[in-house]
Amino acid sequence: MPPLIDPRRGDVEDDASSTKVWSLASLAGWVLVEISLPKLLLSWLLLVGLPCLLLGVAPLAATAWMSTVSRTALEAFSGVAPFVALAAALIVAGVGGRPAFRLAERSFWSLNALAVQPSFVLCREAMRHFVGRRLSLWFRRDGARVGQVTAVAAAVLMSCLAGAAAWLAWPHSRWIGSWGDLASPLTLLGASFANSVVLFGAYVAGGSLAWGAADAAMGQPRTLESHDPEAGGKVWRVAHLSDLHAVGERFGFRIESGRAGPQGNARLAATFEALARADAAEPLDLVLVTGDMTDAGRSSEWAEFLEALETLDPALRARMLFLPGNHDVNVVDRANPARLDLPFSPGKRLRELRALGLLADLQAERVVVAGPKATFDATLAEWLEPHAQALATFVRTGRGKRGRDVSTLWDEAFPMVRLPDTPDGLGVILLNSNADTHFSFTNALGMLPAEQERRTTAVIRAHPEASWLVALHHHLVEYPRPTRSLSERIGTALINGSWFLRQLKPAARRVVVMHGHRHVDWTGRCGDLRIISAPSPVMGRPHFWIQRFGAADGRLTLLKPQRVDLADAPRAATAPVATAGEFEA
Repeated sequence: MPPLIDPRRGDVEDDASSTKVWSLASLAGWVLVEISLPKLLLSWLLLVGLPCLLLGVAPLAATAWMSTVSRTALEAFSGVAPFVALAAALIVAGVGGRPAFRLAERSFWSLNALAVQPSFVLCREAMRHFVGRRLSLWFRRDGARVGQVTAVAAAVLMSCLAGAAAWLAWPHSRWIGSWGDLASPLTLLGASFANSVVLFGAYVAGGSLAWGAADAAMGQPRTLESHDPEAGGKVWRVAHLSDLHAVGERFGFRIESGRAGPQGNARLAATFEALARADAAEPLDLVLVTGDMTDAGRSSEWAEFLEALETLDPALRARMLFLPGNHDVNVVDRANPARLDLPFSPGKRLRELRALGLLADLQAERVVVAGPKATFDATLAEWLEPHAQALATFVRTGRGKRGRDVSTLWDEAFPMVRLPDTPDGLGVILLNSNADTHFSFTNALGMLPAEQERRTTAVIRAHPEASWLVALHHHLVEYPRPTRSLSERIGTALINGSWFLRQLKPAARRVVVMHGHRHVDWTGRCGDLRIISAPSPVMGRPHFWIQRFGAADGRLTLLKPQRVDLADAPRAATAPVATAGEFEA
């Protein structure tokens, strides 16, 4: 008689947060029931309410200060004391004005990243999903036209809604303040929030039209039908791995697939075995791992991943480069999508610094940190050395003074750059595209900070003859194909991917973008910019690709790749539904 229960095959608890077993609506319902409402309220106040208040009160504080200064200036000729008061006011403005402006600016862009850009993307992708489902023949025949039309339609809709919100809030706004307003804090609070709505409404009303026009005018994503011909000369062989999702338990299942995918790390071991065989047959120039090395960024998962890496030859490991994925830093609780981290809790910072420390161990001598002026003065090891003790202390304790010492390390560490060996060689730029989220349900969001983009373009300009692989975890655009559900089109792509794509456009001939995240194969282009998506070799059909690149006439050529299948890869324990890779690949 077979056992009544086989714990090695898991049970329904292993499907708790699976997007492949439960629908998005089911998970959302669970979140509404399970989420901590006091935590949600406090997080909303800190992430949305406070920036809105600061932004709305800025014009009131500025006009109140100007009124005081002007009145003092008028009285300055009646004695020495007012003149001294005016000088003191100017000194205070010089010292405190710049931090105040930066605070208002940060509040504006924080709200933009948290609500405005995601809303526009949601509207645009919902329209594309509807068109793809209802008019699938037209979508397949003319996906570029669909992209242009839906970008403009989403922009017009967003502009109208934002304009209406600003118009409704205008009667409650107030733009001239005085210090006497502090005596009525509730009135000041209402006026400040109304000011924020008006400012953002006006910004979105005009900005969304500009975004839609830019999205429609740019090269729409198209599947690449053929590769460049072989032309002789140097050919770089780059194995592209992504979404390895190491789990920390021998019989553990992954967050997304649950029991619909394979358990344990047998496929990870098979992936590295296949990688070693491919390198032995013909040496690889580089192995690029574009994120999600672990399933939830836990120490046990990193330990399993590092143990698997130890099976590779040291010479091959020395050619590997890594960057973080959302599962490495953004998953608050792998078993509970309703789990919420408060913005000031150490959990998010701990996962980031844990990942940073391990990335330093893996590639510290092979990459440099691109500073604001792209000077490339320090390797990652040299850059981290002054902060090593602070980082170790925070990872060990998660609190105290050392937390402040390392608060900006994560953001300042990217991009990491592998410089080309020769002026016309191949370099690699490693980006962190993970959005700053504190909620398991939104862990997949991607957002590229403007500072990383500025440093990336500075790196490319500093090496005008070199070719570049720009590597990140999230995809810049959604692929030109109908999707099974709306959840596959929203919440996963880079929120500002269209903007980043436009920034890369001037150097598109010398650049190829490589990413993971979606677990599926796709090679395409947007205008002249080529984009390569890597499958997950541990979920779906187990395989990966060795991409081949050449250089001709100042252009990075994309040659026919080599597919590597995993021999005797373990199958799924059970398969209640198809994985994303099996559905789309």
